[in-house]
Amino acid sequence: MDKTKENREARKLQQQTCKAEQEPFSLFPEVVTQSVQMHHVLQLVAKMAKTNGSVLILGESGTGKELIASAIHRLSPRAHHPFLAINCSAIPDELLESELFGHAKGAFTGADRHREGYFGAANQGTVFLDEIGDMSLRLQAKLLRVLQEKTYSPVGSNRIVEADVRIIAATNVDLEKAIKEHLFRLDLYYRLHVLPIRIPPLRERYDDVECLLHHFLDIANQVHYKEVPCWFSPEAMATLCRYDWPGNVRQLQNIVERLVIVREGGEITGDDLPIECQLNPGQAPSFRIEDSLPKPQLQYPSAFGTLPTQGMNLAELIEDLENRYILEALQRTQNNKNQAARLLGLNRTTLVERLKKRKIGVKLT
Repeated sequence: MDKTKENREARKLQQQTCKAEQEPFSLFPEVVTQSVQMHHVLQLVAKMAKTNGSVLILGESGTGKELIASAIHRLSPRAHHPFLAINCSAIPDELLESELFGHAKGAFTGADRHREGYFGAANQGTVFLDEIGDMSLRLQAKLLRVLQEKTYSPVGSNRIVEADVRIIAATNVDLEKAIKEHLFRLDLYYRLHVLPIRIPPLRERYDDVECLLHHFLDIANQVHYKEVPCWFSPEAMATLCRYDWPGNVRQLQNIVERLVIVREGGEITGDDLPIECQLNPGQAPSFRIEDSLPKPQLQYPSAFGTLPTQGMNLAELIEDLENRYILEALQRTQNNKNQAARLLGLNRTTLVERLKKRKIGVKLT
């Protein structure tokens, strides 16, 4: 690539990342989201992408850490060079060293030729080290050298190789706890923790569940095409939106694909859902609705809809009734105001105003 074209590409990339900081969703077509939490994550990703600093992505399994790592590379100045991902927990320790740093011919039995390794193959690009919390202390020391000195030696060789790569690491392990248990190096943690980012689990961003369900349903309908596509009944959609998704986005995708394959077209009902979704529709808040209502409690007429002989305070009755429905909606949606507003047929701003004015809310523990 000539210098003029390279400068042009750099300016274009800078304009794109600046735009992403203002409108992050527009530059991340691979990320399906509408939640505020992920909006903040993508804003941070757009800023990180412009640098060469090491990135540490934290989050539970299935939250999309590799997707974010790939987006960081795509928006970075290294975008035209390789992006290589390796799962550190899936490869035995004695083989992982060779996979990362390569090996010399004759370094061990079966090494009949020189092998480059990920750091060599990703020259000027990005290496994504997934599940780095499972890496042995011995390999952590070699990785620390790459970060500190930008050099490494292939297995069985004294040759010093320059490492012009950006490292993005990810883990679902509590690294601070691992450090205390002497399972992870403190110096490596600080080297990787230059640009940390946490991907929230799906149970913390319920706003994304419905759009992800529709997204993966469309994909599954295309891949497993039937004469009649599948769709979710309102009951099934409501149940899935209440489920807490311990396996996060990966679990959601797998369940949707399974439902489409088994159902073979038509409406997916609540009875079609996996038993875990039906039996565990989210973690119910441990509170009673009555605990959050104004005291004393108002008594509804025994024949509701009929005006009692002694009369009634209509304004207080209506407000009390509204409070009960609002609190039940918040309970069902784990205090998600967007979803609660939809259940009540209200605008979110209207719901928030009433919550503030009446000082009511869900007590979560």
